[in-house]
Amino acid sequence: MVKTKAGLYELTADVSQSPLHNHDIGPTKVAQRTWTTYNIAALWIGMSVCIPTYMLAAGLVAGGMSAWQAVFTVMLGNVIVLIPMVLNAVPGTKYGIPFPVLVRSSFGTLGSNVPALLRAGVACGWFGIQTWIGGSALNAMMLALWSGWPSEGIGKWIAFFVFWAINVYIIVRGMETLKRFESWAAPILIVFGIAMLIWAMGKAGGLGPIMSEPSKFKNFGEFWKFFIPGLTGMVAFWATLSLNIPDFSRYARDQKAQIYGQALGLPTTMTLYAFIGVAVTSATVVIFGEALWDPVAVLSKFENPLVIVFGMFWLAVATLSTNIAANVVSPANDFQNLWPRKINFVIGGIITSIIGIVIMPWKLLSDYGAYIFNWLGTYGGLLGPIAGIMICDYYLIRKGKLDVHDLYVRGGEYEYSGGFNWKAIGAFVIGAGITLIGKWVDSVKWLADYSWFIGFAIGFVLYWVLMRGTEEVDLSLVPELDAVPEAE
Repeated sequence: MVKTKAGLYELTADVSQSPLHNHDIGPTKVAQRTWTTYNIAALWIGMSVCIPTYMLAAGLVAGGMSAWQAVFTVMLGNVIVLIPMVLNAVPGTKYGIPFPVLVRSSFGTLGSNVPALLRAGVACGWFGIQTWIGGSALNAMMLALWSGWPSEGIGKWIAFFVFWAINVYIIVRGMETLKRFESWAAPILIVFGIAMLIWAMGKAGGLGPIMSEPSKFKNFGEFWKFFIPGLTGMVAFWATLSLNIPDFSRYARDQKAQIYGQALGLPTTMTLYAFIGVAVTSATVVIFGEALWDPVAVLSKFENPLVIVFGMFWLAVATLSTNIAANVVSPANDFQNLWPRKINFVIGGIITSIIGIVIMPWKLLSDYGAYIFNWLGTYGGLLGPIAGIMICDYYLIRKGKLDVHDLYVRGGEYEYSGGFNWKAIGAFVIGAGITLIGKWVDSVKWLADYSWFIGFAIGFVLYWVLMRGTEEVDLSLVPELDAVPEAE
C-alpha cells in the first residue's frame, strides 16, 4: 500500500484474481476519490427528502407528543446516529473499501455475509416501499396530465413499473450517474419543500392548530415512556446507513469532506423536512378541514393541474434520489460479497429491484404507519450490535489499521476459522437476541424500547471482551509515497 499526504491509502498489490474481489467492490484508487463536501451533503439531502421523512413526526404526534417535541426527537435521533455514521465512514475514506469488505475485518472473509445480507434484506424492503410510493406519485401526475389515464387498477400498476424501470436505469448507469443526479436534485428538493411550507402558512394564516397543540402526556414519566422508543425509531431510521456508509465515503476526497458533508446534510435536512411535514399538515386542518399527513394527498387537493404535475414530479424525484442511494447501492454491494466473481454492481442492483417487487410492498403499506414504526424498532435491534462490533473492531482492536490486501484474499489475517469469526457472530447473536426478547416478553419490554442502544452496547462490549489480545496490524513498514496523485 501507499499513502498520500491526505492520509489516504491505496492498494498497489494485484488482488484481481482473488475470489473475494471484483471491479465494483475493489478498493477505490485515490484518483477516484473525488466527492467533495457538497457531493456528500447533496447525497444526504437527496436521501433524507422523501415521503417517510415528511411523515416521520406524524407517528410521534399521533402518540401524544406536541409538534415541537416530535421535531426535536427527530433532530436528536439524527444527531445521535451521525456519530456511528461518521466513525464507520472513516475507514471507507482512508482505505477506499465498501461496507461488505470492511466488515470482513470483524466477521471474517466469509462471515461478513451475515451482516451484509441482513443489511441487504432491510434495503430490499425499503426499495419496494419507496418504489410503490414513487409509483403512486407518478400515477397522480398522469391523472392530472391526461383525463384518459385509468384512475384505478392498470394505471397504478403501469406507474409502479415505469418508476421501477427508472430506478433500474440509474442502477445500470452506475455511481457517477448517481453522484450527478444527487448533486442536481438536492437544491431543487430543498427549494420545493420550503415553497410548500410558505404556501401552507400563507393559506392558513400561520402554522395552524397542530403546531400549537400541547403535549397529551400528563407528566414527565408518561412522556419518557413514549420518548425513548420514539427516539430509538428515529435512530433506527438511518441505522442501515450507519453500517454501509463506507459504500459512499470511499469516494470522498478526504476525511473533512465526509465529516462536514454528513454533518451538514443529515441532521439539518431530516429536521427541516420533519418540521415541514408537521407544519404543512397542521395548515391543512385550516385549509381543507382535515389533517393530511400524506403529501400526495395534499397535492391532489389542488385544482391547478400544473401545480399537481410539478408537485408530483418533485415527490417522484425525491423518492428516486432516496431509493437509489439508500436502498440500492448497499444491497448491490452486499450481494456481490456473496459471489464477487459472478455478481457485479449492476447484477446486485437488479437482484435488489426484483426482490423489491417480490415482497409485495403494496401489502406492507396497507398499514403504513404501524409497519414503518414497528419495523424501525425491530431492525434497529438487529443492526445496533453490528455497528457496535464494527466500531470496536476498527478503533479498539485494530487501532485504525487494516491490511487491505488481506481483506481481499482467503487465508490471510481475516480468515479466522474457515472464513468466520465466531466471536463476532456470537456477540451479534447475543446482542440482537437480548433486544428482541423485549418484543415478546412484556416484563422486559424496555429492552425493545432501547433496542438500538442496547444492541450497540452489548455488541461493542462483548466483542471487545472476546477479542482482547488480538494481534494488531503492523503498518509501520508500509511505504509512504507522497507522490500518489490526489483527487482533483
